[in-house]
Formats: sequence, structure tokens, C-alpha cells
Amino acid sequence: MGIDPGKTAIVVMDFQPLIMASIEASDTLAAQVGSVVAMLRAAGGTVATVRVAFTAGDIDGFPPHSAMGARMKSAGEKVAPDAPATQIVASIGAIDGDIAVRKTRVGPFLTTDLDEQLKARGITTIAFAGIHSSGCVLTGVREGHDLDYEVIVLADGCADPDPAVHAFLVEKIFPKQGRVLTIAEFGAEIGAGSA
Repeated sequence: MGIDPGKTAIVVMDFQPLIMASIEASDTLAAQVGSVVAMLRAAGGTVATVRVAFTAGDIDGFPPHSAMGARMKSAGEKVAPDAPATQIVASIGAIDGDIAVRKTRVGPFLTTDLDEQLKARGITTIAFAGIHSSGCVLTGVREGHDLDYEVIVLADGCADPDPAVHAFLVEKIFPKQGRVLTIAEFGAEIGAGSA
């Protein structure tokens, strides 16, 4: 089964120091994801990076009962849009011309124009890579499915602080709303060979 790279985007979520610090071997994971980014770009596909960061106004906009708001308020300047901890790491290989959005919630779509930008480029298939599997990836899969994309999860392009949770999601949950592939399998399907 082949994937048309021209109608495919890899959506790379939360590969930023603030989030990567929560998992082991995050630099290795980012390098693996950087390889698939380069692979899809070379095949004519689209790259989208998603990062989480908050202006003072964003933080003030959280209602008092918001658990996420409380966490972000306590993080202070570390979560600001221009803070080093909120930037996409260089090993992902993002370049000018890629889609790049900043979100203020867990999922990649709710507080961004990612859907509009993908659809404007004719994208019908999304391959997700992200940290955490139980956070942005799970939310992205659900949202992407509801937005009628063909959803792919790159099993070895995602990670979670709890490896057992990652394994459960990859084996039991993600296949209900999309396909789960390794980076090598994805490369083969876009005609790029193995990573």
C-alpha cells in the first residue's frame, strides 16, 4: 500500500526542550524524527511543526479552575514564546516554508490554524510524531480523525514518560482511528526506502 507524499504532511509536535526533558533518549528520538522529516520533504511532502508556548495574555486567559493554566502560571517565563525551552530543536530540520504553529492547548488543532494551512496545501494524510503519546499525539489523532484526515502514527517517532502507556496506545488505541507504522515502513510507503 502506497502513500502519496504530495498529499501527506508529517506533523511534528512538542519537540522542544521544555517537553523533551520529560522522556529518556529524547535527542535520539529527535534525530529519528529529523530523518523522516528529511525523507518526506525529499519525496515532495509537507512538514508541519507544532510547539506549545504562552504569552502573558494566554496565561491570563485561563479560567481559575484550569489545571493546565495553573501549571503554565507556575512555569513562568520558561513557557514564553521566545524562551529557548519552547523552540523546536534544530535536529528536527525545520526550514522556512514549512508550516509552523504555536498552540496553547494539548492538541495541534484547537488553538491554531493548522487545519486550514494543511487543507490549503491539499493535504489529506497526516503522519504524527510527538512527545507525549498520551498528550499531543492522542489528542492529535482524535482531532485529525474528526477532521477527516487519513491518520498515521509513527510508532518510533513518538514517546511518553511512561513507556507502558506508549505501548498501550500504539497497540490498542491508535489503530482504532488510524494506521500505526514505523519510520522505516512509512519511508517504504512514500517510496523513500527505509530510514
